[in-house]
Amino acid sequence: MHQVNSRDRGLNYGDGFFTTVRVCEGKLDRWEGHLQRLKQCASALYFPVLDLNTLSEHCEIAAREINDGVLKVVITRGEGGRGYGLPDEPQLTTLLSSSAYPAHYENWRVKGVSLALSDVRLGHQPLLAGLKTLNRLEQVLIKQNAATKQADDVLVMDLQGEVIESSAANILICKDKRWYTPDLSHCGIQGVFLSSLQMYNPIETASMDLAFVYAADAVYLCNSLMGLVPVRQIDHQQFSLSKAQALASELVVKA
Repeated sequence: MHQVNSRDRGLNYGDGFFTTVRVCEGKLDRWEGHLQRLKQCASALYFPVLDLNTLSEHCEIAAREINDGVLKVVITRGEGGRGYGLPDEPQLTTLLSSSAYPAHYENWRVKGVSLALSDVRLGHQPLLAGLKTLNRLEQVLIKQNAATKQADDVLVMDLQGEVIESSAANILICKDKRWYTPDLSHCGIQGVFLSSLQMYNPIETASMDLAFVYAADAVYLCNSLMGLVPVRQIDHQQFSLSKAQALASELVVKA
């Protein structure tokens, strides 16, 4: 059994990052997008240049063993350094783990989801905004709060009341035949699926409050595991599921 040293900086400080990959028929879905995410995180956190070829080889082997499910890739700065100070020559730790594909996502895509408003709000740290680092205590609190709500998930705002994301997915909105996603320059995570959509569709980044979201023609959740999921209700505001499904069919979605 492989073990992580108790002095690993990922364990002690959250000094690392991760990505979660859908595995279909032994293949890594949107793998290039996940590699770009890992490269972006490594650069922003002053990690050494990643050996992406070796990482890809190991992940492809793991994907063949999983066949259908989820692969999580975690990279930490390893051991060393005094306190918060960085080690002079970090020896990175890479962890691969697998899990079953969440069965309820298929039902969500067909029937849509209901969202409650989260009581937990996201703080601002522009240096980490958009990155999927190991510092996820806000999301832990959001998930715990979501468990107290009578809804499938929660809509999360920041301290200024701007809509940012759900507990684990990006937000996409269609309004007057234009597509929008929240501004993540201060907080939130830029998902691989959303990045893929933005490559092939005219999606505008916008600051949005609840009134903007409630006035939308359709609202969606999206991430690399669930794909695109229509929202049928936020708090007491109802949305047309059939309209959401019709509008979604106009989007270009590529693997």
